[in-house]
Amino acid sequence: MLRLEKLTKVYKTGDKALNAVDLEVPQGQVLALIGPSGAGKSTLIRCINRLVEPTSGSVLLDGSELTRLGAGGLRKERRRMGMIFQEYALVERLTVMENVLSGRLGYVGFWRSLFRKFPQSDVDEAFRLLDRVGLLKMADKRADELSGGQRQRVGICRALIQNPALLLVDEPTASLDPKTSRQIMRLITELCAERKLAAIVNIHDVALAQMFVSRVVGLEKGVVVFDGAPDDLTPEVLTRIYGEEDWAETVQPVDEDEEAAG
Repeated sequence: MLRLEKLTKVYKTGDKALNAVDLEVPQGQVLALIGPSGAGKSTLIRCINRLVEPTSGSVLLDGSELTRLGAGGLRKERRRMGMIFQEYALVERLTVMENVLSGRLGYVGFWRSLFRKFPQSDVDEAFRLLDRVGLLKMADKRADELSGGQRQRVGICRALIQNPALLLVDEPTASLDPKTSRQIMRLITELCAERKLAAIVNIHDVALAQMFVSRVVGLEKGVVVFDGAPDDLTPEVLTRIYGEEDWAETVQPVDEDEEAAG
């Protein structure tokens, strides 16, 4: 379980990105984090794995208080937190397989990682993951030869090969077309269910969040203003999160034939 207690981030400019956020995410739950730009969504995700240092408050993952760890302890705990990025964060000149195996760098020694000498068990798992996401035949292709959806699938494999307890997903569909966005969100939620993984997905597309997750948390100016089921995202709630707008058509009907084909 992930637990945030009074998590606060104040930047040097005085801007308060997070304001005493309390949040629990149990094992196996996929949570969508929504809110306007500047609400603190990306800051929250990055404070969890301390890519951004919180100003105060606590982050606890299965009882381990991440905010109190030194450099060595934090490196070990980061192995348990897979990160999936909006811009994929792949090494373009490396192959798909090499990018996936980079998720094991926290587990192998310096020299083995430098020369990319990974255990056979890691290589076997990388092949299994690539097969699961439909990229097995592309294992030897360079990352810069892939489409956006394919790159995001590689990023998912790289995160999962860490064998994490938690996935932190930062706008995974922002650069993708609508059909590919659905496929990526479906894949993330299916993989989390298969592996009983908790996940926080920072996402701008409210309709996509409602379609695929069981819980939505809305942030506004660093404060949690909504925490509930997707069906409870009424126009009034969306106005509280985003401001005045006609929200009646937020969720479009799902084409069942397209869903089945996706």
